[in-house]
Amino acid sequence: MGYIREYYERFRKLDEAEWTLIAAHFKRWVFRKNERVVKLGETENYLSFIESGLIRCYIPGEEEEHTFHFHFDREFTCAYDSFLTRNPSEYELQALSPTVAWRISYEDLQQVYAATVAGNYLGRFTAEKLLLAKTKREINLVKYNATERYLRLLIEDPRVVQQVPLKYIASYLGMTPQALSRIRRQIS
Repeated sequence: MGYIREYYERFRKLDEAEWTLIAAHFKRWVFRKNERVVKLGETENYLSFIESGLIRCYIPGEEEEHTFHFHFDREFTCAYDSFLTRNPSEYELQALSPTVAWRISYEDLQQVYAATVAGNYLGRFTAEKLLLAKTKREINLVKYNATERYLRLLIEDPRVVQQVPLKYIASYLGMTPQALSRIRRQIS
């Protein structure tokens, strides 16, 4: 739970009363490897802070899945659009490793926003971070070819290459696993 406080305090120092109020709303959850955290068609009810583990966001399909984001330890995750709009999620979140998360419900988060300045800072920062990541991903998919996307990933987020299975990396980069294998052979 201390990691959440560290995360908050990157933007704003918390006094004990604020921290006590915020911490009281988070509950610890454990997900098994490959367990779905959010299922297609469910409304996302929790904002989760990953203490340890790895979660991928993907669109399931009968023939192939489309991975579009990964969340690592000491990051927030959720099906954010579903969380905000209270509509069913059009994608799933899956734990790619055993994952420990601290979760706050939508209703509890609204209470934190109303009662603390720090909560509002966190909400704004989380929304801004997600928007920047989404924009960066869209630019990478449009502006760069497959090899360039992989090379940029190696530099900008080596955790993905170190921790994520290749089939999900390929999907994330918009290519087949075979194409990714060819690229990896060419640059080694």
